Amino acid sequence: MEVIIVYDDETKVDLDFINNLKNKDSRIKIITNPLNLGTGESRNIGITNAKGSYIAFVDADDIWDAKKIELQLSYMMSNNYSFTHTSYKIINSENKIVGHRKAKNFENYQSLLGSCDIGLSTVMIKKNIFTNDLKFPNLKTKEDFVLWLKFLKKNYKVFGINTDLTSWRKLNNSLSSSTLQKLIDGFNVYHKFMKFNFIRSLYYLMVLCANYLRK
Repeated sequence: MEVIIVYDDETKVDLDFINNLKNKDSRIKIITNPLNLGTGESRNIGITNAKGSYIAFVDADDIWDAKKIELQLSYMMSNNYSFTHTSYKIINSENKIVGHRKAKNFENYQSLLGSCDIGLSTVMIKKNIFTNDLKFPNLKTKEDFVLWLKFLKKNYKVFGINTDLTSWRKLNNSLSSSTLQKLIDGFNVYHKFMKFNFIRSLYYLMVLCANYLRK
C-alpha cells in the first residue's frame, strides 16, 4: 500500500505538517504541484505516479472507514471487478451525520446521466483501465462525473457496495458548493464531453438539478 498526497495549494501553508506525516511512514509520498492545477489534473498526476494495481481516492475533507481498503479490495479481487464504489454518510463541519447515499450498480452510462450517484472518495478502480482517453478532465467541478460516464461508455460496469465505508463532508465554503460553477460544469458534462446538442444538454442539466434538490 502507498499513500500519494498531491499537494495543490500554492500558499503551502500546511506543507510542513504533511511532511511531518511523511517522516512517520515510509509509505507516504508527496507530490507538490509547482502551480495550482486543480482537482482533475492533480488526480491524474497521482494515478500516473501510483505503483499499485488498484487506485482509491480520498479528498482532503473526507474520511475513510478504517476497514475501507481491506473490505473493498477483497470484494473486488474475489469478484474480479474493475470499478466499485460504496455507500457513504454525509457529515457537516462538526462530524454530525446530515445525510446518506446508498451505492448501487451501474451497467451503462444512461443509468448515470441524470444524477452523479458515485462518490469520488468511495471509489476504487483497477489502475490498468485508466488510459489517455480515460482520465479526469480539466473542470473545476463534476470532473469525476465525466470520468465515470466515460468508463460506462467504454462498457466498464460499476458495482456498488452497500456498506458505509466513507464519510463525505459537506462544507459551504468548498469548491463543490459553488452553485454557478456547478451549473456551468454540469452543462459542459453533457454538451462538451457527452457531445449532446444544446437542447439535450440543457434538458439533462435540468434533470441533474432536479435530482440534486430531491436528494
